[in-house]
Amino acid sequence: MGLAGTAVLAAGILAIPYPGPGWLILFAGLGILGTEFTWAKLVLRWTRARYDAWAGWVRRQPAVVRLGVIVLTGAIVLVTLWLVNALGLVAGWVGLHWDWVGSPLA
Repeated sequence: MGLAGTAVLAAGILAIPYPGPGWLILFAGLGILGTEFTWAKLVLRWTRARYDAWAGWVRRQPAVVRLGVIVLTGAIVLVTLWLVNALGLVAGWVGLHWDWVGSPLA
């Protein structure tokens, strides 16, 4: 279970900034690890409390701040996709061969 929990936890961490259930996957990974390790139960409890506090804070903010959080998250996603060359790959599929679309790491 430790190996499976670690794999699920790693997938959750990678998925957090992307649309979808990144936090749910992370919590599932910690829950799986929590069946074997006491530290994982404590980390799960602490992380859940921080997540709930963050979500509550965002809900209490004016619309402009919430929009800023969404824009920042979108920017992180786009930069990550650019760095792993996903944008260059998709651009190639549709026949766009722009140099700036490709990753500087590729």
